[in-house]
Amino acid sequence: MSTLKEILNRRPVSATIRLTVPAGGARPAPPVGPALGQYRLNLMAFCKDFNARTQKYKPDTPMAVTITAFKDNTFEFTVKSPSVTWYIKKAAGVESGSGRPGHEVASTVTLKHVYEIAKIKQSDPYCQYMPLKSICKSIIGTANTMGIKVVKELE
Repeated sequence: MSTLKEILNRRPVSATIRLTVPAGGARPAPPVGPALGQYRLNLMAFCKDFNARTQKYKPDTPMAVTITAFKDNTFEFTVKSPSVTWYIKKAAGVESGSGRPGHEVASTVTLKHVYEIAKIKQSDPYCQYMPLKSICKSIIGTANTMGIKVVKELE
């Protein structure tokens, strides 16, 4: 239950914006510029903050960002790690998954790859309290739907 002070201090939200921006590559050009500009948010402040937060990732790694824009033209944002499909494609060394998953195998990944991806994804806000085993099962399911086979060890 929220206290009266918390309720009175809440700022009215004007929009929630979801973007996929390359790590360290936020610029006031599209797609960032038009998305934030229509809510009159400070583009340069977002770009500097985002690039500083994503400095530890390799350049051009697609990062999911959720920006909460408030009515007083301020904003907050959360950065999530790259998607599971991106990690699986990198681990498998393929450009895209199978055209016919379940019939054709595009590539293979090991359980060690799955475990490493799960360790990275565990830091995400949505997976923070999930057990590692559940995250691994979810990643294996994603790999199967992409037509990428999960094996114990590579031959």
